[in-house]
Amino acid sequence: MRLTGYAHGGGCACKIPPGELEDVLSGLGVAAEPRSELVVGLATGDDAAVVTRGGTTVVSTADFFTPVVDDPFDWGRIAAANALSDVYAMGGTPLVAVNLLCWPRDVLPYDLAREVLRGGAEIAAQADCHLGGGHTVDDPEPKYGMAVTGIADPGRLLRNDAGTPGVPLSLTKPIGLGVLNNRHKATGEVFPEAIATMTALNAEASRAALERGVRCATDVTGFGLLGHLFKLARASDVTAVIDASAVPVLDGARASLAAGYVPGGSRRNLDWVAPHTDFTGADEHIRILLADAQTSGGLLVAGEIPGAPVIGELVPRKEKTLIVKA
Repeated sequence: MRLTGYAHGGGCACKIPPGELEDVLSGLGVAAEPRSELVVGLATGDDAAVVTRGGTTVVSTADFFTPVVDDPFDWGRIAAANALSDVYAMGGTPLVAVNLLCWPRDVLPYDLAREVLRGGAEIAAQADCHLGGGHTVDDPEPKYGMAVTGIADPGRLLRNDAGTPGVPLSLTKPIGLGVLNNRHKATGEVFPEAIATMTALNAEASRAALERGVRCATDVTGFGLLGHLFKLARASDVTAVIDASAVPVLDGARASLAAGYVPGGSRRNLDWVAPHTDFTGADEHIRILLADAQTSGGLLVAGEIPGAPVIGELVPRKEKTLIVKA
């Protein structure tokens, strides 16, 4: 049974569009500055919440989505790696996770659900993160992910509002996951490199960033490279310059893009960032690829770390928040 056929979208591409989400959150009346114990909250749209109390600093997040691949075990692994990534993106260490599973029990057999959970458990074990149960809902559309709690050093957090001019930007995983997953959903073709990328933990990249004194980072998921970079640059009051030719791209992604396998979420991402971006010289394919909705993508680091290509830099604030050099 093809799991992706039971989902209206795949992976992080099924997120509520960023512009619409910000409109919803703007009506909550949340103070611009977090309470003293809430070190990182809603104000900058960071990857996870961070709270310090009684000498302990806790990182908390939740992430789940519809099937991004047809293999249930792989889907479980991808969703778990993606949820854990939010903790790594804050410079934290995952401590305990609980499963979040929505399942159409009258449509899909429980054997598939078991495989999804087994995949999640394998990744949690790989991350040395305890898995302590979870929550299930009878839902017409299958969804899976985790709520994750981690710990961190409050003096060594990775935040999206700590960027400074003159710092290089590095990316730890190639992009193109959105178009490849969309092609998989449409044709059933399997892309092993994409699966390997999505199931790879961002733990090592997070540790490397902290060891080198990096203080600004985010992960690249459903809002695409440009969407997450826009949030980082806006929160840090800087402009980000991207060299499109330096951005690593998965094999087959450009061909899939040219063939029209573009998730709706990628186009919505582009629509959101376009008014804030100088795209001089960048054609439509480059723009969509840079805005492509990723699932369990890499860390975008304001600094240099081993093995991660430098794809741009942060500069003093200009008229546009993002500048793309083709």
